[in-house]
Amino acid sequence: MPSSSESAGNEVDISIDQAVEHALGSVRSGTHAYEAKLDSSEVGRVKSVATGVAKVTGLPAVGFEELVAFPNGLFGIAFDLNPEEVSVVLLGNYWDLQTGDEAKRTGRVMDVPVGEELIGRVINPLGEAMDDKGPINCAERMPIERAAAAIMDRTPVSEPLQTGIKVVDAMVPIGRGQRELILGDRQTGKTTIAIDTIINQRDQNVQCIYCAIGQRASAVAKVIAELEAHGAMAYTTVVVTEGNDPPGLTYIAPYAATSIAEYFMYQGKDVLIVYDDLTNHARAYREISLLLRRPPGREAFPGDIFYIHSRLLERATHLSDALGGGSLTALPIIETEAQNMAAYIPTNLISITDGQVYLSPKLFELGVLPAVDVGRSVSRVGGKAQRKDYRKVAGKLKLAYAQFEELESFARFGTRLDTTTQAQLEHGKRIRACLQQGEHAPVPIDAQIALLQALGDGKFDQVPLADMGLAEQSLYSALNADTVDARGAER
Repeated sequence: MPSSSESAGNEVDISIDQAVEHALGSVRSGTHAYEAKLDSSEVGRVKSVATGVAKVTGLPAVGFEELVAFPNGLFGIAFDLNPEEVSVVLLGNYWDLQTGDEAKRTGRVMDVPVGEELIGRVINPLGEAMDDKGPINCAERMPIERAAAAIMDRTPVSEPLQTGIKVVDAMVPIGRGQRELILGDRQTGKTTIAIDTIINQRDQNVQCIYCAIGQRASAVAKVIAELEAHGAMAYTTVVVTEGNDPPGLTYIAPYAATSIAEYFMYQGKDVLIVYDDLTNHARAYREISLLLRRPPGREAFPGDIFYIHSRLLERATHLSDALGGGSLTALPIIETEAQNMAAYIPTNLISITDGQVYLSPKLFELGVLPAVDVGRSVSRVGGKAQRKDYRKVAGKLKLAYAQFEELESFARFGTRLDTTTQAQLEHGKRIRACLQQGEHAPVPIDAQIALLQALGDGKFDQVPLADMGLAEQSLYSALNADTVDARGAER
């Protein structure tokens, strides 16, 4: 019979064996439950760095326009895919990037945050805040390059987009979903036309996007200050690249801004986007192409310069009711040199857009503001983008103004004119006086209709030219008084 000490030893051995068996069972179950996960990533090395462009080796499976990640949060877009190396356009401060640094594939294309959180904000094309209102937290992102809506998903442009600028609304009307080019020489008021249009969208249920492409920081700050002063930032998003930003960032700016605008369009809203200006965009793309050793063409621009603008502006449209009925109206701005509308970039964009508003430096010097040259401006949508009552009073205005300009040129030779011709000249001078307008002072559509009706009926023909401004303001005051009286009667 075993002693008490022996039985106690046996119990200890059994408890140790049970503990060991339990531990081994836990290890076995944990081993079976664990599944090894392999995270494969393709990593290359920077071969060389130039102005905004990097050559990378070791990324054989990278896709065209795929996003490539570099150290310190720097990203780039794969532009040229060669068997030996990949040319990557850098999208940020590349001063710290050196030869031999890692370059990783991300497996996705360049995208931008979209959503209501962007309203009233100033951002760069990467979606990073450039104002002092804190970080931007958007739940949704959209790629900056997206296919334009199919033809069957579109409807004809028929609803007007009022700019508040009398000469534009009367003679070069713009519809919701249209692409209307604004062009002219430097310092002729191109940006002012666009900013006044944005200011006029207040209480019109139109979301606005202003895209500053390669502009001076002081010029962008002035535009933002004007928008804030008129309460327009409450419905506007500003996308900014400055003149000293890398060319890659300038290149993607309009595409990023368009994706932000498309988000609102597919929500069923009417959207207005201003590209200021596509001349800088074309120059940035030319710089990138030359750095990538692509063959230059006319004026050293690459052969696909037309394509980069056409695929951008084709995204402006008026969607069908099945897709929400939203619209995206584009106002691209370009700069001409010495009034040369036949230069390479202007002719490209004139052929892409649905018309143009041309600003003449001669009219600007004469003080005819806004300096819209009616003879060289056109809207291919025409009266379909006007209200019926507006079209009725403005229908013959452009023809009468064109005839007046011809007569005025003829009268400069000192020719004796009959009474009828002199009356036409005086009437034309009053048309020109009525169409003049100060900056950031948009005129409501009802006031414009009343003004053009009075002008067409000859009510201003006896008013001296020097008093035309006072006569116009008197008309507006009387119209406002009638409106107030009408509201009081309704109450």
